[in-house]
Amino acid sequence: MSHAGDFIAQRLAPAEPKNDGKQTPWKGHPVFIAQHATATCCRGCLEKWYKIAKKKPLTKDEQAYILLIIHSWLVKDLQKHQ
Repeated sequence: MSHAGDFIAQRLAPAEPKNDGKQTPWKGHPVFIAQHATATCCRGCLEKWYKIAKKKPLTKDEQAYILLIIHSWLVKDLQKHQ
């Protein structure tokens, strides 16, 4: 999950992430797929689905919450494919 934490810190945590709305690829890493599946892929989705306001840096608690969402989805998806 360290990759997911890094992706969140680098691509979502800034108040105005570079290319917001397009910063998360659709494929190439399981975390990217999980982010799209859970609407944690961009600040717009975070605001719409989780009420995490745009235009402000994510707090450590918000980042941990997003990581938990992604982790939970990955675990469920893995179980589904076993």
